[in-house]
Amino acid sequence: MRKLASLNEEVETWTGLTGRVADAQILLDLAVADEDEAMAGDIAGEVETIEAELERLEFWLLLSGPYDKDDAILAIHAGAGGTEAQDWTEMLLRMYLRWAEGRGYQTSILDSMAGEEAGLKRAIVSVEGDHVYGYLKAEKGVHRLVRLSPFDAAHRRHTSFALVEVWPDIGEEIEVDINADDLQIDTFRSSGPGGQHMQKTSSAVRITHLPTGIIATCQNERSQAQNRETAMKILRARLFDLEQEKQEAEQVRLKGKHVEAGWGNQIRSYVLHPYKMVKDLRTGYETGNAEAVLNGGLDAFIETYLRSMVGVGTI
Repeated sequence: MRKLASLNEEVETWTGLTGRVADAQILLDLAVADEDEAMAGDIAGEVETIEAELERLEFWLLLSGPYDKDDAILAIHAGAGGTEAQDWTEMLLRMYLRWAEGRGYQTSILDSMAGEEAGLKRAIVSVEGDHVYGYLKAEKGVHRLVRLSPFDAAHRRHTSFALVEVWPDIGEEIEVDINADDLQIDTFRSSGPGGQHMQKTSSAVRITHLPTGIIATCQNERSQAQNRETAMKILRARLFDLEQEKQEAEQVRLKGKHVEAGWGNQIRSYVLHPYKMVKDLRTGYETGNAEAVLNGGLDAFIETYLRSMVGVGTI
């Protein structure tokens, strides 16, 4: 019923726009026949409005993948760079939380692990809202930061990396076959904030999927049952994403195209010294306003990437 309502809304939107174009054409014919310049001016304004709406709808067509309308699970992992990378991971988490807040999305930190000195070793966030996965899938990959290190006594320039993963939050809509015998479930005491109760009881849960080696953990909920449920949610999403990657890899193999993937292929560089610039290495889009990007100003990067993937052009 949700899918049907969504499709009906899309059809009504396009039908409504078609009707506005037809009405504008009729008014234009009348204005030309009556030589009414005032009416022609009003029609010109309506045409501009229609063009803006058409451009918005054309972009929404880029978010028409099978899971683009779904919520998403976002994971950030510190890479090479030690404390620097862990601090960078926390900066990225803040960036995505602010981006989500700006779009009116709901977020919840499902799991996190603090670094030894500062920052985070990892963070996993649930993001809920309209077309969240469609947008956030553009952020998959390695993000590189170049800056003067606040953790270096000599204040030297450091380069650090963090990996961003994004999976559609499929919920219960799609069946993912998980054999209970393939799961190793461990409990341990929470290492993060959350009060005395969480730190004194073994409420945190780690689930290992033995056939694939995928590990899902959660320690941010109050009870072990809640943490287990959330960890299973993360595991389901990761197993689903793994299956999708296998299918895509097979399609690529059949097409004969080789695609490199891994840590060496950063998708975006954030330079804070000796100059300030954020550049997406996939599209070439860049801006000198690094502060705005780190405060959640990601829309231009995301939209440019999505447009480039289908050859629509850039904004």
